[in-house]
Amino acid sequence: MSDTDGAGYLSRPADEMEAVQLQMGTELIGHARLLLRDRRADAQELRYLSNRLIEALQDALRIAESRGRRLPGPGACESDAPTQTSKEDR
Repeated sequence: MSDTDGAGYLSRPADEMEAVQLQMGTELIGHARLLLRDRRADAQELRYLSNRLIEALQDALRIAESRGRRLPGPGACESDAPTQTSKEDR
């Protein structure tokens, strides 16, 4: 078991940091929507916003990649398999 496999002593602080980063990204999206509606927003404000959005996206991608490494591999759990659907469900 490693310290970052989701069960080690570093996983809880890492999960907490990820939650903070995702919350900040959510708040940034709200700010971006407001700023983009403001026709008086200047190029400097929009450039600053763009840079913060890039940082938030980088955080989200890093989190997704990290969590992807912690997912069980194929065949690890039968409940992860796709379910069969009938023609009526389609």
